[in-house]
Amino acid sequence: MKCDIVLAGVGGQGILSIAAILDAVALKQDFSVKQAEVHGMAQRGGAVQSHLRISDRPIASDLIPQGEAELILSVEPMEALRYLPWLADGGTVVSSASPLVNIPNYPGIEEILATIRRIPRHVLVDSRVLAKEAGNTRAENMVMLGAASPFLPLSTDLLRAEVIAAFASRGDRIAEANGRAFDLGREAAQGARCGPRG
Repeated sequence: MKCDIVLAGVGGQGILSIAAILDAVALKQDFSVKQAEVHGMAQRGGAVQSHLRISDRPIASDLIPQGEAELILSVEPMEALRYLPWLADGGTVVSSASPLVNIPNYPGIEEILATIRRIPRHVLVDSRVLAKEAGNTRAENMVMLGAASPFLPLSTDLLRAEVIAAFASRGDRIAEANGRAFDLGREAAQGARCGPRG
């Protein structure tokens, strides 16, 4: 089994939190994990991406070759498009449909979403609406982690528990809202688990 994941978004959207939760759960399940450095966080609003590789065998490199990612998980729709060259044949894109318009020439959102919808295996989630419903507008990243969870070779129960643990220091209300955001994202997504190809 292997699952190569490209995490994408913009600075301030919590890509590092997603990566940390995935890393922790993968290690708890005795998988090998390699993660490339998260790039772009120094500039809030700038592009952020990281490669995350999970396998039941040793992993040589932390970088995913183009055309090899089983999953692109993006908290921002235009950023999902940026990493399409990394998507494997038969791979899945799980993206927020909620744009973070941080540049003056941001393309039309309908054009972006139409491009994502042309990918045979895709999930689009209105993370902004679901985070608000969960009770924490800053929990869009946990909505998207929940939406990606059906495509991961990781225990849903362990993922949810790690979400709660990751936010426990901020108090019960925040931790529970992030857990609810995860649940709402998962409910919004349908599809097969990420796994070996061919």
